[in-house]
Amino acid sequence: MNRHLKLTRRRVCSISVTALAAASGHAWAQVQAGDGAPPGAAVTVNAPGGATPGQLQTVTITAERHAENIKNVPVSASTIGGEALDAILSAGQDLTELAGRVPSLNAETSLGRAFPRFYIRGYGNTDFHQNSSQPVSFVYDDIVLESPVLKGFPAFDLEQIEVLRGPQGTLFGRNTPAGVVKFDSVKPEKNVGGYLNISDATHNTANLEGALNAPISSDLGARISFLDEHKDNWIGNAHTGQDNRYGGYNENAVRLQLQYKPDADFSALLNLHEHRLEGSATLFRANIIEKGTNNLIPGFDLGGIQTDGFNGQSLESYGTDLHLQWTRGDYTFHSITGYETVHLYSQGDIDGGFGASYAPPSGPGFIPFSVESADGTSNHHQLTQEFRVESKKRGPWSWQAGLFLFNEDFRVHSYSFDSLNHDAQTSEITSRQKNNAEAIFGSAKYDVNKQFTLTGGLRFTHDSKTLDTNPNDKTGGGSDLDASAGLATAAAVNKVNWDLSALHKLTEDTNLYARAATSFRGATIQPAGPFNPMSVAQPETVMSYEAGVKSDLFERRARVSFDLYDYDVKNQQLSAVGGTTNSTILVNAKKSVGRGAELDFQSYLTDNLLFTFGGSYNFTQIQDPNLTVAVCAACTVTNATFVNAAGTRLARIDGNPLPQAPKWTANTTLRYAIPFGSGELFAYTDWVYRSAVNFTLYTSDEFVGKPSLIGGLRVGYLWDHDRYELAAFGRNITNQVLLVGGIDFNNLTGFVNDNNERLFGVQFKVKF
Repeated sequence: MNRHLKLTRRRVCSISVTALAAASGHAWAQVQAGDGAPPGAAVTVNAPGGATPGQLQTVTITAERHAENIKNVPVSASTIGGEALDAILSAGQDLTELAGRVPSLNAETSLGRAFPRFYIRGYGNTDFHQNSSQPVSFVYDDIVLESPVLKGFPAFDLEQIEVLRGPQGTLFGRNTPAGVVKFDSVKPEKNVGGYLNISDATHNTANLEGALNAPISSDLGARISFLDEHKDNWIGNAHTGQDNRYGGYNENAVRLQLQYKPDADFSALLNLHEHRLEGSATLFRANIIEKGTNNLIPGFDLGGIQTDGFNGQSLESYGTDLHLQWTRGDYTFHSITGYETVHLYSQGDIDGGFGASYAPPSGPGFIPFSVESADGTSNHHQLTQEFRVESKKRGPWSWQAGLFLFNEDFRVHSYSFDSLNHDAQTSEITSRQKNNAEAIFGSAKYDVNKQFTLTGGLRFTHDSKTLDTNPNDKTGGGSDLDASAGLATAAAVNKVNWDLSALHKLTEDTNLYARAATSFRGATIQPAGPFNPMSVAQPETVMSYEAGVKSDLFERRARVSFDLYDYDVKNQQLSAVGGTTNSTILVNAKKSVGRGAELDFQSYLTDNLLFTFGGSYNFTQIQDPNLTVAVCAACTVTNATFVNAAGTRLARIDGNPLPQAPKWTANTTLRYAIPFGSGELFAYTDWVYRSAVNFTLYTSDEFVGKPSLIGGLRVGYLWDHDRYELAAFGRNITNQVLLVGGIDFNNLTGFVNDNNERLFGVQFKVKF
């Protein structure tokens, strides 16, 4: 299996060395001091040394597909950029580190760095299959990344991250009933410039990130951005006696952008990008949960596991997109074409231990049977095309309309192995999924008067999906359910979605808004596997209402936004994972509901002291008295249960919260700076709180994540007009070791936050 798990380090390193050489060889020769712009230019607050000390910058977002002041957009939205983003990703943390950084956003994974799952307002999807769909859409440079294994493309050289809460089913292309997480890269600029960011931390967690902006002519500019990350293995395997066997990775990403702009009426932007990853998959640890509680067992060792199976993952993805924009008279035409392809292989020892009760020695604790599996994505192709026309604002009316096309075709592979027989492969089941969608959409805005604006949108979508599963090609291996493979099924749906919002300018600095919106997620088909038959979840739809206020305060020394929301999801797709049969079955809940409140606040308490706070209350509930799911083998179930005719123990989950849906989240940052010499000394701290979360659809004492409070700290020095920065940093400085997920079918196996353990390091940045 090594051929699946090896990325060529020579290629990874050569890309970074080439990019660094380009940056150093050209930028130092051509750049004047102060040229160029730093990454994160569209940040929430002034960068240190800004022209107006103590005053917040205007935040610009593209929630309505063009740049607007966030205060004037009738959508609950937040941004992450600049120093805040730099801090939380300073030690190579993956995208799950974004959890809680803005109100109502959660993120988690059970497949390592390659597969983050996002949740907004408690609404998401815990399905780990590589053909699963998510109700939070991930949009990178205006291209929707639909495959869950595309969503791990790392964050680097970004203008900002936008989080749009609530349904975005009119203007965005795919599966947005919960909202959108939107990444926007820094685009090519007219001046030569760039930056280089180097850091090293605990376990040799080394990061090299940079960008070079290089005008080629007066009409053509280029920007190359790169990221190269490494972490040494630091987790040992006591069963095999191997030290420093797991926990490390090598990750690399490169993006090249070419922008042609001969005049103000036409522009063409070509984006080429690549992502490679080799490292550990999620480490499952047998019997680490103390029975009857959600505590880790006494003496739990973060730096060690005991396993007899293989662990590792490798990923390669490539993509390109072309953005064309023409202005003709009163209209602007847009064409956005995107192509993505990805290959992933990820393998892990699911039972989390060694041996089995029938094959001693075994442990740690009781291992009823051995389970080792892998998943893969291959032959993946995603093609998207959007045509859109928007009017220039003439009088009270403005509008936009367009056409969106989506085509995806790929294969998913499910493998099983025998850990007791040198990881011999026993099963391989391959499925092919095709997904096509076509949509027409439009949106219009009308200024009733200078204080009141109405906006409405409409979208019609046809979505179709087929899946074919081939029989197990390993004769004599796998379970009896492998015989159910060789199946094919299809699902198609036509949906009309709409949104309507109103914005009232109460004063020059304060806006009130209200919004009603719908969206949907197409059907999901789960292929047959070694332990479960094929299953289908029908499309889900959401109806959402929200109202809020956005205001600049004290001559822009402070800013606040606050909203209340309420949503209903019909036929919500849920994944019933685990149970004693180790099955994963898609089900539809008749209804689920959510309601809550969200707050964003930023303020300069003094000219040198910046404070931010964000928080949310999110109540979610499944409402389906007839919905039942299989329960764990060894945990303490707190829902009412019964045994069906087949002898399976089931729980009724009516009234339960949605999984991975914290009721409370909060985040805060504090930055203090004082002049020193030719620059400034600064200290920056960031903290994020999350209340308890359920890992499963049923409730139990064990499979619950404890409330968490995790913080970071940076202290450093900026000088030469913020051109240079030297800082020391710590992440998870209080060393919070948390249970973040569980495997319930076997014993009390779980996994912890070893991908975001406590780290200390140093960082140096220079802007060219």
